[in-house]
Amino acid sequence: MEEIELTYIDLDMEKLLAALHNNGAEKVGDYHYRRIVFDYPDFRLDKEAAWVRLRDEGDKVTFTFKQRLGKNLDSLLGDDDGMYECETIVEDFDATREILLKIGLIEKMYQENKRTRYVLDGVECDIDSWPLLNPYLEIEGKNWDEVHAVAQKLGLRPEDGKKFSTNQIYRLKGLDDRNYTRLTFSEQIERTEGRF
Repeated sequence: MEEIELTYIDLDMEKLLAALHNNGAEKVGDYHYRRIVFDYPDFRLDKEAAWVRLRDEGDKVTFTFKQRLGKNLDSLLGDDDGMYECETIVEDFDATREILLKIGLIEKMYQENKRTRYVLDGVECDIDSWPLLNPYLEIEGKNWDEVHAVAQKLGLRPEDGKKFSTNQIYRLKGLDDRNYTRLTFSEQIERTEGRF
């Protein structure tokens, strides 16, 4: 299914927080995620702009396949056709990791990020923080109309939002998160071979 989400980078976070507060957004929580991104040893998923992600969200563990869509997959401007996402909840992070390794996938990278979630008019507004990046906003809903309406309430233009992956944001900033085997707030370990 298509991911209905717009991303806004380089925002004034104080203004954004004020807009969320002034519009009655409810703060749902602060989260610290850990994730492992998997691929085949020949990185065939990466070559198709796809990845498998195992993510510990604190209160649940999700197992996800994601793939960027369209013809402009190398674009850094978010002008591809969006994202396909299929996700399910699994019971155990470590057991699922072991299963994926046993069937021949490899750990492409281990990452951590932090998220503060607000809900405004039933739409999720996530402020995401990643190592080496400034915080950014993701607005995700059930349809484009509600995502656009919330963006406008927050003083943002829907046409300025991008259908970005975090990898694209890293690349816009002159980095490639795929070149790190470990990317956390306390350590960034760069890949020594098989760089992207």
